[in-house]
Amino acid sequence: MTKRRRTSQAAIRSARLGRTLRQRDVPAMLITDPVGVGYLSGFTGEDSWLVIGKGKGWLLTDSRFAEQAAVDCPNLAITVRKGSLVEALAKVVRRKGLGRLGYDPEAVSVALLGRLRKGLKGVRLVRVPDVANRLRLCKDPTELKTIGRAIAVAAEAWAGFRASIRLGMTEHQLAADLDHRMRLAGAEGCAFPTIVAIDASAARPHAIPGRTRLKRGSVLLVDFGAKVDRYVCDLTRVLFAGRIPAFVRRVYGVVYDAQAAGIARAGPGVAFTEVDAAVRGVIKEAGFGKRFRHGTGHGIGRKVHEGPGLAPRGVKGELEPGMVVTVEPGIYLRGRFGIRIEDDVLITPTGRTVLTHVEKDIDQMIL
Repeated sequence: MTKRRRTSQAAIRSARLGRTLRQRDVPAMLITDPVGVGYLSGFTGEDSWLVIGKGKGWLLTDSRFAEQAAVDCPNLAITVRKGSLVEALAKVVRRKGLGRLGYDPEAVSVALLGRLRKGLKGVRLVRVPDVANRLRLCKDPTELKTIGRAIAVAAEAWAGFRASIRLGMTEHQLAADLDHRMRLAGAEGCAFPTIVAIDASAARPHAIPGRTRLKRGSVLLVDFGAKVDRYVCDLTRVLFAGRIPAFVRRVYGVVYDAQAAGIARAGPGVAFTEVDAAVRGVIKEAGFGKRFRHGTGHGIGRKVHEGPGLAPRGVKGELEPGMVVTVEPGIYLRGRFGIRIEDDVLITPTGRTVLTHVEKDIDQMIL
């Protein structure tokens, strides 16, 4: 039952891409990004390419995944290659009679493009940027349900993790414990390398867990997410090992209020930069503007960092129903501590819904 549902969704997505390609007068497109291949085909294997457009979709894979491809992709033509992917693609292009083939310049390196040009003699390769990735911006009901399952797994693991924390544990030990608990709760893996940062380490937004030990009075920042059926979630929470000093409490309150402002601003038709401005304005007014050193958020789905980006510059567009974004302001005080609070937010036709419900009121965060 699960496979049929996945195949049906993949067929709908491939048809949408096909319509877009026809509008651009591109007969077919090569998909090389593993996430894109899985999204458009339902394939759960690796090291494979997909051709979508003219005629039947075509998956190129190897003998390791032959049986898996037949189960995952009953509506696709499948080539089990014996040589290179480029050689297999050349045969598919000839059979389809393609004189032009689209590709995503962000997914095809200069080196690969050179091999494609050499191997596809007489075929014009056409740049088609953003088309395939844009399909993933707005999640369908099946995707939202799976993201919800990832969130539930992460929340269950978090509850057990909190109860197991002891003074003297290192960042590395804490991260390993949370990772293990997510697996036990049903995750196929972590959405990304879990960040556990204590005190001064927490002032680095992407700190790597090390040997720093949790002591009484420590600030403990944890950024984590579960991966379930290839979809992910992304949360950050800050815990306190004992009494919270007044200044730390103040900083936490600023971040908490900034996140609330960003979530309240999010909704359909709102520019990506406006959500960031709502968050950044609260932090700047409190005097910590230079201590917020990253964008407000990003999309999540099959990747932990997808479009859209919520940032002060360099991003164009508006939020749309079905987008799932993080809202994650932070204040980082070098050599002292960092505070970041992150939740996953679904954009709805009338506003927004916060999908993550792990506690975050400051007095709930004391160990």
